Amino acid sequence: MLVDNYGRIIDSVRISLTQKCNFNCFFCHGEGEVNPYEREMNVDEIFRTVRIAYSLGIRKVKLTGGEPLLRRDIVKVVSSINHVGSLEDLAITTNGFFLSELADQLKKAGLVRVNVSLPSLKPEVFKYVTGFNYLEKVLNGVEAALDVGLTPVKLNMVLLKNINEVEVWDMMEFSGRIGAILQIIELEPINMDEHFYANFHVDLSYLEEALKCKAVRTYVRGLHNRRRYVMSNGVEVEVVKPMHNSMFCANCTRIRITSDGFIKPCLLRADNHIDILTPMRRNASDEELTRLFIKAVKLREPFFK
Repeated sequence: MLVDNYGRIIDSVRISLTQKCNFNCFFCHGEGEVNPYEREMNVDEIFRTVRIAYSLGIRKVKLTGGEPLLRRDIVKVVSSINHVGSLEDLAITTNGFFLSELADQLKKAGLVRVNVSLPSLKPEVFKYVTGFNYLEKVLNGVEAALDVGLTPVKLNMVLLKNINEVEVWDMMEFSGRIGAILQIIELEPINMDEHFYANFHVDLSYLEEALKCKAVRTYVRGLHNRRRYVMSNGVEVEVVKPMHNSMFCANCTRIRITSDGFIKPCLLRADNHIDILTPMRRNASDEELTRLFIKAVKLREPFFK
C-alpha cells in the first residue's frame, strides 16, 4: 500500500487520456495540465501504468480528459484496464456527448460507472457554459448510461455565480427522478486569472447549511472528507469543496497521471511532475517505473496545509 509522508494512503489513480475536447466550457481546468499537447499514452502504455499502480495497492481507476470518449480506442482502453486485476472501481468522467453510442460497449468492456458533467438543465445556460447546444444529446447519454447499468451515475454540476446557482434545487429534483447522484462542485482557480475566478466563484458554505437543514441523513465519504446529504426524495447530494479546505487535502487518497504521461501528485501544482512515459518508451523495467511512482507519492503534500 502506498502511503505519502503525511500518512495518507493512496488507493486511487485518475488518468487523463487526452487534452482534446469537443466542448468549450469556460471554467475547465484541464486536469491542471500545463504542457502543450504533444503526445498521449497508447493503450499498452495506459495498461502498463495501471498495472504498476495496481502492484502498489491502487484499486480504483478513473479516466478523464479533456473528453476521454473522443479517443477512438476508448473501449480497448477500458477493456485492457479491466484485465489488470480485481479493481474496486473503474469509472469515467465525461461530458456525455458520446455516451448514447458508447454506453453499452463500455459496460461490456468492464466500465463500472460514469460521472457526467452537467452544468445546467436550461438549453440556453448549457450553451453559454459549454459553447454548444448539446443538452438533449447529453441527457440522452445519461439515460443510456442508466439503461445499461453504468451506475451510480453521478452528475457533476460546477456552481457558477449568476449562471446556474438558481438551478441547484431543480437539479436535485432531476437527479432524484432519474436515480442519479448529484455532485455540486466548487470552481477551482486552475488555468484562469484571479479576476475571472472572482467573477464566477461561489462559496458553497451557504448551500451546505441549507442541505444540512433539509437532509434526512448525512454521512461522510473517506475521499477528501466529502459530505453526502440524503434528501427526503432519496436523492444523494455530494458537495465537493476543495478550495482553501485543509480537510479536503488531508483526506486526499488520489494520484493523477496526465495525458502526456507524467505522474501528477497534486491537481493544484504543476512544479513536481514525474515523467513516467519517457522512461517507459526507453524500455524501462517495471522496477524502475515502480520507483518513479513511489517517488511521486513522496512528493505529495497537502496544498492547503
